[in-house]
This record gives sequence, structure tokens and C-alpha cells, in this order.
Amino acid sequence: MELVAPAGSLAALKAALDAGADTVYLGLKNATNARNFAGLNFKEDDIRAGVALAHQRGRKVLCAINTFPQAGRTQEWRNAVDAAHDLGVDALIMADPGMLGYASRRYPDLRLHLSVQGSATHADAIEIMREQFGIQRVVLPRVLTLQEIEKISQRTSVEIEVFGFGSLCVMAEGRCLLSSYATGDSPNNKGVCSPAHAVRWTERDGTLDARLNGLLVDRYAPGEAAAYPTICKGRFRIDGQEDHALEEPTSLNAISLLPRLQEMGVRAIKIEGRQRSPAYVAQVVSTLRAALDGVAQESTRFSARPEWMTTLARHAEGTQVTQGAFERPWK
Repeated sequence: MELVAPAGSLAALKAALDAGADTVYLGLKNATNARNFAGLNFKEDDIRAGVALAHQRGRKVLCAINTFPQAGRTQEWRNAVDAAHDLGVDALIMADPGMLGYASRRYPDLRLHLSVQGSATHADAIEIMREQFGIQRVVLPRVLTLQEIEKISQRTSVEIEVFGFGSLCVMAEGRCLLSSYATGDSPNNKGVCSPAHAVRWTERDGTLDARLNGLLVDRYAPGEAAAYPTICKGRFRIDGQEDHALEEPTSLNAISLLPRLQEMGVRAIKIEGRQRSPAYVAQVVSTLRAALDGVAQESTRFSARPEWMTTLARHAEGTQVTQGAFERPWK
């Protein structure tokens, strides 16, 4: 299985390649990219340099143009498609059908991948995108079980890519109405559940309140570790009890499931985190590289090593990891 790594900078791209990534995905410094944060992402010269470095090592670079164009600004997204093609990237990761149509018509030989932001959770949705736009890979949302992924794999010729490590999202990717309600912003266009402008921290007598646009999301006791505030991972008072209403802060870790994912035909394992540091990229990529190499060598006797799990836990939300929706023992 191909290991697909994030890069929010040229330094992160180099770290990913050095750590053993087969493919690196990145985005331009504009609104066409769902991780359009200050200090992150690539100018065209940096993409050109990154593509050259990757190709020298026999690796690939993907460009995420995965936001939905805003009214009256479609040309900005078309320009991004043109630039990515001219810079020599190996594929585009896209969500918007209009942009997929533009890319497939203008550059029929360029690979197109359906972004997780497209929220394709069943084979019919994937097949429509293949028939209409010729997509060759789909990144599945992080809400599907292993059984659902296997059924999709059996019903489509499109390559399947799933997340192996990173933040979890229990909502429809990029369409979270809780986040939109709280912040007034689209998670797809802002690239984050909780845009920085909406986040406020206030401290009183050692107690720390986390708010989004004035809404109290969590309250931390003196000395308690505080997480970046998101609605779905906040704590609320319900029927007299305070607890996480939807989910606890935790990250997806699918290392133990790699042999099963390989057996069902998954082609690529993706790491989330273009907003993270080169050090994060290096450590997570090297850990997943070792795990995938282990699967290739001894898939029937494979087991996750404790040091792998320890390394990934250090980079997890709330220092907790889960197999997410892949396995649901409570069903």
C-alpha cells in the first residue's frame, strides 16, 4: 500500500520523503486549498522544487484543490488547476464537480483523485465521479466501517485511499453544520472546524474557558490540559452531568488494521496533518513506513509494536488514539 504524507511547507515535504513517504500531498497559498492558513502551504516555485526533489527519488506529489469555488471567483480555482498541471504534479485532489469537469476536459491525461471533502461514502457516488470525470482514486471519509470499505472496494474499480493516522471527524467532511452554526464559516472554505478568529480563551481564578464565537465549548480546571476547542469534542452539561456529548479528543490510529485494509484492496494509507510541523511529519511517516514494511514482510503474523503506538500517541489529540469508525465493538 502506498504511504501518502502531508506537507504544509517545503521543509515538511523533505521530511516526508526522508522518512519514507511514497507520495506527498500539498496545496497552494490561496483559497483553493482547504488548509489555507497563514505561514503554511506552497508558492509555485516551492512546488516546482518539491516536485523535482520527489521525482528524483521516484516519489510523487499530489496537489489539493479541494475547496468549493465561491460565487464570482471560479477563475481562481481554474488558475490553480492550470498552475498545478504546469508545475508537474502527479495528480489533483479535488471535491467540486465543476472543477473536476474543468480539469478532466482541459487535462485528460492528469490523474484526478476525489478528496475526502467530496464525502463519497458509497460506491454509487464514487462510480458517478468515475463515469463523469474519470477519477482514479477516492479518499474515503473517516466515518466508514471496515465492512463498508470492503463492500465499496468490491463495487468500484476506483483506487481506495483511507486515513491511517490523524484527527478524526465524525461529521460529513467539510460540511459540519455544528461548526458553521458556531463560527459562521464553512469548514471546507476555512479548512478547519474552529477558525482562529472565532476562538477565545478566558481565565479566571485558574479556571480556563474555551469559546467559539462566544459559545462556551469547554471549561478546564486549574492545571488540566486544554485542547483546541471544537464543538464535537467539547464538554457540555446534559441532564445534570458534564461530559463529552459527541466524542472525546482523540486521534485515529489504524496501524493494527493495516493487514485487513491490504486484504480488502485498499491502495493507499493517508496521514492527516498539513498544518503540523516537519517534526510531526518525520516521526509519523517513519512510524507508518515501518508498519507498512512490516505488513509487506509478514502480513499473517503482523502486530503493532509498542514503540510505534507510543510514538503516535505523543502526536494524538488528548494523547489518545482509537481505530475510529473502522471498528465499532459497541454495535
